[in-house]
Amino acid sequence: MAGNPPLKIKGIHGLSQLRSLPDTKHPLMNVINIAELKDPSRNADITMTTDFYFISMSRFTQSCLKMKYGQQEYDFDKGVMSFMAPGRVFSFNTCREDDINQTGWLLLLHPDFLWNHPLALKIKQYEFFDYSVNEALFLSEEEEQTICGLFRNIEKEYRTNIDKFSQGIIISLIETMLGYAERFYQRQFITRTITHHCIVDQLEALLEKAFMPEVLEEKGVPTVKDISAQLNISPNYLSGLLKTLTGNSTQQHIQEKVIEKAKERLTMTDLTINEIAFELGFEYPQSFSKLFKTKTNVSPLEFRKSSRF
Repeated sequence: MAGNPPLKIKGIHGLSQLRSLPDTKHPLMNVINIAELKDPSRNADITMTTDFYFISMSRFTQSCLKMKYGQQEYDFDKGVMSFMAPGRVFSFNTCREDDINQTGWLLLLHPDFLWNHPLALKIKQYEFFDYSVNEALFLSEEEEQTICGLFRNIEKEYRTNIDKFSQGIIISLIETMLGYAERFYQRQFITRTITHHCIVDQLEALLEKAFMPEVLEEKGVPTVKDISAQLNISPNYLSGLLKTLTGNSTQQHIQEKVIEKAKERLTMTDLTINEIAFELGFEYPQSFSKLFKTKTNVSPLEFRKSSRF
């Protein structure tokens, strides 16, 4: 029923039992060929949260597997890769089994599998694990072949007899996959130019409005979270996109707007440095002066003097 809290699934075996997934050969990981799945619970819509990572690469010739991640819904199409970190809320709604034509791979990975390996910390630095579901990675055919090849190699290693080398080899393959995903996301930021440049334009319009004196006085300087919410984009995806297209993160864009408005006030008004700092949302004028000098290499007072000659 709507409004019920999500099921908390602990351990990969718990999800395997709930969704009739193939039994796992290792308690901390499982790799699944989606084409071999048989889901007896037709039209089941289960919202859940888990304590492990999901990495998936999916192809659907019909949009009959709908997936919700947070509050957003996405119909998966061909060559889509998505990532979910532990603790994220998501749900699956599956249509009639006979209607589904799906291929792809699903990797379930518990953080403890990476214990005592550098990837245990590094995996938390991959920002795409915090992207919303509608910010999935759309693969080219060549990219899809690369990812599928890695999944097949992971499955091959996983299905063979486990020995002292198995875990290290699997982790190495996973790390390689994450590295490719990071590269492919950078490509996506560039190639989906119309959509993404529209986002940049929308960002500039939002910042311009946010720094109008009356809005600034009422709401203060916008945060990265504020801006992301208004654009309906996750903070990490927005910053990654902006870094690729402009070289600056969202926070840096906000700071640039602060400096732009500070320069206007320093040039066109007789407000004191302290008054400008307070107008721009700084609790301490020293913080404003420090940021201004960091960005311009001169102090606010020096800028004011130079701009009036």
